[in-house]
Amino acid sequence: MTGIADLAPLARAREQKAWYWYDWANSAYYTTVLSVMFAPYMIEVAGNAAGCPDNLDDAATCGNTVDVLGLHLAAGSLPFYLTSFATIFSAFLLPIVGAMVDRSAHKKRHMAFFAWAGAACASLLFFLKDDDWQIGAIAIVLSSILAGCSVISYSAILVDISTEAERDRVSSRGWAFGYLGGGILLAINLAMFLGHDAIGLSSSMAVRLSLLSAAIWWAAFTIIPFVKLSDHPPVGSLEIKGNVFDRSFGQLWRTLKDLRNYPVTLTFLAAYLFFNDGIQTVIYAASTYGSKQLGFGDSVLIGTILLIQFVAFGGALLFGRLAQRYGGYRPILYGTYAWIVIVVAAFFLPAKNVPLFLLVAIAIGLVLGGTQALSRSFYSLLIPRGREGEYFALYNACERGTSWLGTLVFAVMFQLTDSYRPAILALIVFFAVGALLLLRVDPERGIREAGNRVPANVVG
Repeated sequence: MTGIADLAPLARAREQKAWYWYDWANSAYYTTVLSVMFAPYMIEVAGNAAGCPDNLDDAATCGNTVDVLGLHLAAGSLPFYLTSFATIFSAFLLPIVGAMVDRSAHKKRHMAFFAWAGAACASLLFFLKDDDWQIGAIAIVLSSILAGCSVISYSAILVDISTEAERDRVSSRGWAFGYLGGGILLAINLAMFLGHDAIGLSSSMAVRLSLLSAAIWWAAFTIIPFVKLSDHPPVGSLEIKGNVFDRSFGQLWRTLKDLRNYPVTLTFLAAYLFFNDGIQTVIYAASTYGSKQLGFGDSVLIGTILLIQFVAFGGALLFGRLAQRYGGYRPILYGTYAWIVIVVAAFFLPAKNVPLFLLVAIAIGLVLGGTQALSRSFYSLLIPRGREGEYFALYNACERGTSWLGTLVFAVMFQLTDSYRPAILALIVFFAVGALLLLRVDPERGIREAGNRVPANVVG
């Protein structure tokens, strides 16, 4: 008898459901801490240390400085310098982590270790208060670096638990789950912050509890994938030798040289760096544009942040369905076109028109989750088997290394024109260049060059 049922799809489905939970877990850190709560609160605490007046409405406008390792940094710029430092340091570390992950049969252990270490560091943000900014500075740098390390392992696991044909669906559901989890905790924390007087909390304590809740959420929900994921043996991984410098930049340089053997992968990576930088800048600038240019108050902006978060949940699922029918490449390309339309619409938005502002926010949410989710899964098809950690380390290191370009263009355009409208419009360049590079990508050729099987929807 040879007609024995193939149980592999059921096993993969169980692992995929467990894998989704890490997106749910770490999204709380990225939304509550990095995107919303940390920067304004750190500016306030650093402003206290710098001696900014108590009656100043916005500590970011105070020119006083704090001493960071002998450097005198403006209190209003401190959180951005800290995240920039974490980004630069990650460029040293991520290639080592990626190569280590490729050689390991215990990817889930690496993911969980980095996650729990990052959550432990993030929990120290609870002690960020009064004028004690130093502990917060250390905590945000370490937790940000460790979060990036955990994502390397997490992304590499995607290849172990899904076939080429399943990759878009699994990645999209993971992103959707992450947006839902991050949005739920953010909604709870924003409600606590807005109603802090009613529940007997100071605004400072409400923020500190919110930061702590994200760390606890991150650590607690990481237990699920750690327990339910299985170990998978490494496939054709390469050994790396040398000192720390050689194993970081040396490994990164070897991976970059190896990319010459995969020109389609290189082209897609270049396209991703441009359109993703545009996406991150739009998200970063949305609240500033809404408040300073369009004149909306905090209640509208907070509602918009939550709206984008929850619409992105549906958007990721929608793009996943489209990818099942058309493959991941075409939805990414058309999503890039949609970003161009969104930026143009934002440029023409009239001031204080809430319905139109929310309509643009809905459009942002729809394409936000989808383009990011499918970029991850499509990229996984373009990299050689057994080197997922190495190539995803490059993916993250390069993404972080160029993430300042969009914000720089936005800032320079505002300085030149004294208006946020041309500043937001200038971001079209990033999406246009990304789209032009995407048009040069041949999905079928790239997947074959990487040694992977071409899903039927890509050929169709």
